Amino acid sequence: MNARALALACGVAVLLGSLGEAAAARLYRWKDKQGYTQYGDQPPPPDQLAGSSLDVLRFRNPPSALVRLRLEKQGLQYQAWADNLMHGPVEVQLGFRRQRDVRSAPALPARAVVPARSSVRVADISVTDPLRGGDFELTLDGMPGDPASRPQDYEYRLPFDYGRVRVDQGPGGRFSHGDAQNLHAVDFAVPEGTRIVAAREGLVMQVESDFDKAGLNREKYGGRANFIRILHSDGSMALYAHLKAEGVQVRVGQYVRKGQYIGLSGNTGFSTAPHLHFVVQANRGMRLESVPFRMFGPLGQLQFPSAR
Repeated sequence: MNARALALACGVAVLLGSLGEAAAARLYRWKDKQGYTQYGDQPPPPDQLAGSSLDVLRFRNPPSALVRLRLEKQGLQYQAWADNLMHGPVEVQLGFRRQRDVRSAPALPARAVVPARSSVRVADISVTDPLRGGDFELTLDGMPGDPASRPQDYEYRLPFDYGRVRVDQGPGGRFSHGDAQNLHAVDFAVPEGTRIVAAREGLVMQVESDFDKAGLNREKYGGRANFIRILHSDGSMALYAHLKAEGVQVRVGQYVRKGQYIGLSGNTGFSTAPHLHFVVQANRGMRLESVPFRMFGPLGQLQFPSAR
């Protein structure tokens, strides 16, 4: 059998921060006593090498990955597992980047929802002709959140204690709030270093805090702001973005109360000036969409200007 399966692709959500170094993984390759090429994530016993060499193939799981693709060999099949590395549900989609003389059950692309810090077997890959062998390469994309979630109406609080509330860009803003992920976002103009608090209680699902640059070059700075993503009880997620470098004051997996101090505002990523980008999002089937929200300050409900 000649079956190669390297996990080389993994989707990430928008507004991820600096990537950092990814951990290397290994795939072992050898020929058995019958002369067939075998692959596995563990080296074989010495008596199975039949005098042939053992090759160690190295590849990297994607940096800042939401999920990790894991392959387990079972007889003439490979089981493709998705490992969720996050403290919250993730939807995954497994697909072929390349395939020859192999089939999958279920047929790819296939989707699955992986609960927090757990694993789901997404598909089985088998070679159609063991004598001829097969070849394949897989991709695994991940998106935070459960597509079955139904966000409920909630009274969000102002995410900072500041006497004056100024909005630089409201829902539907033409500068950067025109896409589905940010359509209902609000950019609060606050000085850098303003203490940011949780607008709603929830579980810290993602953080990025080590990016210290800003500018209007979308290719260079787009999607790289420091941020905190908090998962709510109804499956929606609040994103607090453009935070100060090393300004995150919570850890992944931590439960925070409404009004609890979570970080410092900044001016990182695709940004024109210090501000806090706040948006509530939900997974709508391998894509994030922003949802409308009601927010209240000391004087009552806030009315946000809308470009629409």
